[in-house]
Amino acid sequence: MSEKHIVVLGAGLGGTIAAYEINEATKGKARVTVINKGDDYWFAPSNPWVVVGWREPEALKVHLPPVMAKHKIGYNGVGAKRVDPASNRVELNDGSFIDYDYLVIATGPDLAFDEIDGFGPEHNTVSICETAHAAKAHAKFEELAANPRPIVVGAAQGASCYGPAYEMAMIIDTELKRRKIRHKVPMTFVTPEPYIGHLGLDGVGDTKSLLESEMRDRNIKWITNAKVDSVEEGKMQLTEVNEDGSEKKKHDLDFGWAMLMPPFRGVPAIMGLEGLVNPRGFVLVDKHQRNPAYSNIFGLGVCIAIPPTGPTPLPVGVPKTGFMIESMVTAVAQNLKEILSGQEPTHEATWNAVCLADFGDGGVAFVAKPQIPPRNVNWSSDGKWVHLAKIGFEKYFLRKVRKGQSEPFYEKLALHAMGIKKLELN
Repeated sequence: MSEKHIVVLGAGLGGTIAAYEINEATKGKARVTVINKGDDYWFAPSNPWVVVGWREPEALKVHLPPVMAKHKIGYNGVGAKRVDPASNRVELNDGSFIDYDYLVIATGPDLAFDEIDGFGPEHNTVSICETAHAAKAHAKFEELAANPRPIVVGAAQGASCYGPAYEMAMIIDTELKRRKIRHKVPMTFVTPEPYIGHLGLDGVGDTKSLLESEMRDRNIKWITNAKVDSVEEGKMQLTEVNEDGSEKKKHDLDFGWAMLMPPFRGVPAIMGLEGLVNPRGFVLVDKHQRNPAYSNIFGLGVCIAIPPTGPTPLPVGVPKTGFMIESMVTAVAQNLKEILSGQEPTHEATWNAVCLADFGDGGVAFVAKPQIPPRNVNWSSDGKWVHLAKIGFEKYFLRKVRKGQSEPFYEKLALHAMGIKKLELN
């Protein structure tokens, strides 16, 4: 049988690990090529530390082409312009094409700043979604420290990533206290969540009480069920809504520095492809991470479509957390291995979640098995150990990426000991 060509589209958390794991699982039966926009991997979970000067951006970077070459994985950093699923090819930004037998879409999201007037790093708010954004946010944070004014942190309606918003608020609070200027900087947390600690997951364990308590202890005010109408320089217009979505109250918030997580949507390369993506541009997948319309296309990570956990007055998306994404990676790799052996795919990701939310001087950790309720395990805890654990995880994950490893044996042993699995037992 001739060697098949597997193309991985995207080299973020999911795509990079997927390339390593798929390459190992299909060795001898397929060659793997990664298509990415740029040649570097950036460890985005540490972006809040960049904002307050606790990390230099370069410390979060891994230059991917040498690592990929070492493992005989093809790499193209030109970026994808358009996927053509009918022809099994990807058009690149330079006008060239790459053909594939199997495509794994792991692009991450497109950041929909343009859906709110005056919103985003090109306008009146900063961002932590990319390390380059976080570096710009750091410069503005230093300006704020020199001239203290109010801060607004949180998420906009339609966002599906809330943990970094909570981290950013708490880390800023910790840093301002270290600089002894916290008393000069009022802070408001703004979110479309129906309650603090919802996280797009209807809470995990006691996250509602834990996070509300943190907010009170740190004198951070909050507005839930909040819709951002527009942002001007130094002023944000909000509508707070009732449980039925009707208007409850208008808010005008003055700020000297503001960061809200944006709504996500699918990337332009796949947007509008009928059968492949939903109207928002997220990839449709079945329980084997495979697209129902195109059986040779798989999706994993932030780019896949997941329905919300339940109705909310404002759009609140479901986050795709790190370990959840890694479980999708393993399912895709094992299913491709089965397909290349002439079998039908059988592996299903558990979508278990293990999360560490760092607050600079402590944090909150939670385990959700599975991430989407109802759950078999629903646990959360807080303490100073979380901050140390997050530092350890950063160093460990960057080492995995630099080494070209997906899951070293000692990680497997540790997860097994904790009863945390990536694949459903069939």
